[in-house]
Amino acid sequence: MSFTLINNCTLIDGNGGDPKRNISILIHNNRISKIGPAATITIPTTDVNMIDAGGKYVLPGLIDTHVHIMMEVSSIQQMVARPFSMNFYNSVRYMRRTLDAGITTIRDAGGADLGVKQAVEQGIVEGPRMQISISVLGITGGHTDGWLPSGMTLDIFPEYPGNPSGICDGVEEVRKKVREVLRAGADIIKICSTGGVLSPTDDPEFTQFSPEELKVIVQEAAYRKGIKVMSHAQGAEGIKNAIRAGVHSIEHAIYLDDEAIELALAHGTYIVPTLLAPVAVIEIAEETGNMPEWGIRKAKNSLEAHRDSIARAYEAGCNISMGTDAGVMPHGTNLRELGLMTGIGMSPMEAIVATTKVAAKNLGWDDRIGTLEDGKLADLIMIESDPLQDIRSLENPDNISIVIKDGRIVKDIRKTENAK
Repeated sequence: MSFTLINNCTLIDGNGGDPKRNISILIHNNRISKIGPAATITIPTTDVNMIDAGGKYVLPGLIDTHVHIMMEVSSIQQMVARPFSMNFYNSVRYMRRTLDAGITTIRDAGGADLGVKQAVEQGIVEGPRMQISISVLGITGGHTDGWLPSGMTLDIFPEYPGNPSGICDGVEEVRKKVREVLRAGADIIKICSTGGVLSPTDDPEFTQFSPEELKVIVQEAAYRKGIKVMSHAQGAEGIKNAIRAGVHSIEHAIYLDDEAIELALAHGTYIVPTLLAPVAVIEIAEETGNMPEWGIRKAKNSLEAHRDSIARAYEAGCNISMGTDAGVMPHGTNLRELGLMTGIGMSPMEAIVATTKVAAKNLGWDDRIGTLEDGKLADLIMIESDPLQDIRSLENPDNISIVIKDGRIVKDIRKTENAK
């Protein structure tokens, strides 16, 4: 049996209340055994890994509900020349950087297959806990269709064993495609009900999938023990169609109108903003030139509307769950999203809750992660700064000195004199 005791920490537990000082946390194996003042905790053995937090802040392990752990944006030339297996080797680095940023759980929105998830679960590679969607479902000519006027096809996530093609048209095709993706091991179904910024032949406001197709997708997923659907949805009509069909979360939500916000509130639909995504497209284009012309143009056109939409959704009281689209930007830079969330009106504490408690609820895992409470999985981080005073300090992984996932220390960069 393994015990770890963290003493003298300032606790932000993920529930949104004021920080609690001089708190101790006892971890037994992979779960939190007891949280409270040191005097209230009984240690059943002398064989304990002691960590003196020195008053530093301890938070739940952070959650990013929209990443692509199998990719990082690169030039078209690099993408077409890269050997297929390099995607898997590169993902090991991406997962390491994600953990180092304090993110212990992710929802992969396309690209990671069952083998990637199992490699982490079996300890073959170090990575965050994950839910996977495997393939992204979309229509011919839609956001997932990499066809180019030259006749070439540039698929970010090409079809291979374990990762079916996601293109499908018509009620019966989408029904079969959902079944194929579930058979491949998907935890959630990812679809595109609108076009997107980085797709070559459509636009964020183009509506994709009919209401009938969307309903069948949601129904087929629900038949498999209530599996949910997440929808890449940027234009208002595609957002509303998805919500009416029963989609669980709307990803990006660039062009929300008042009716879409009202529908999200009425249905309890989660909004995953990914405010960082268009910002990153523009930055990467300026720094490296590794962005297609159509992506740069659409990102610039959508930037202000995106911020306004998420601000209005927040003001209305929608469920806001942190997600970044990491892979569009480098993995490990995910927590830049928190600064952007405060930029649309959220307080630093609200941004943290969106990245912990609310994100866990979005995943359906709030019974085990998202808040620091007795009995929950021991996912937590220790940081060197006060995030309530400077939320952007979390953008620097060097400020996150300890990361514990499932009761194991997976990062510890404390100064030697402070480490015990």
